[in-house]
Amino acid sequence: MLTYFDLRRGVRFILDGQPYEVLDSLQIKVAQRRSVMRIKAKNLISGQVIEKTLQQSDRFEEAEIDKIDLKFLYSHKGNYCFCRLENPSERFNFVESQIGESAKFLKANQVSQGIIFDEKIINIILPIKVELKVAEAPPGVKGDRAFSGNKMVTLETGANINVPLFIQADDIIEVNTETGEYTRRV
Repeated sequence: MLTYFDLRRGVRFILDGQPYEVLDSLQIKVAQRRSVMRIKAKNLISGQVIEKTLQQSDRFEEAEIDKIDLKFLYSHKGNYCFCRLENPSERFNFVESQIGESAKFLKANQVSQGIIFDEKIINIILPIKVELKVAEAPPGVKGDRAFSGNKMVTLETGANINVPLFIQADDIIEVNTETGEYTRRV
């Protein structure tokens, strides 16, 4: 059993019969009252993010979650199709709200991990950093340095991100899928 104090970032627990992952937690103590924990948690099945205030007496069951390798096949109108790495005929569909903002960094044949809860694949976890090719990049213009030396580029997946001025079209860059930010040029 998990106490409210055990609920830190990345911990998975069961609330109302569904698995959640803690995104953020903050312990608060006001005047002479008991301390409480405010958490922001993501439902691993639906992708919905909730905020909840927990008391010291609250107890939670830890979510038993397994992982399996999945390969991304294609996306069509907000649906993302995956298959098992060892058995391509076994396919799974997820909607964009389940995967979250990191769905825009998925490219064909990319391997990611599937989350298994109650013997059913409920969601996926993308690698933290992925390498993507820059499809379109405007020329970098030096001069006005009132703003940082960044420009907006389009990646092969259609995602738009800010990169430094020296990045050109057809460069391969590394992107952090959790924050959606440029990491480095490969």
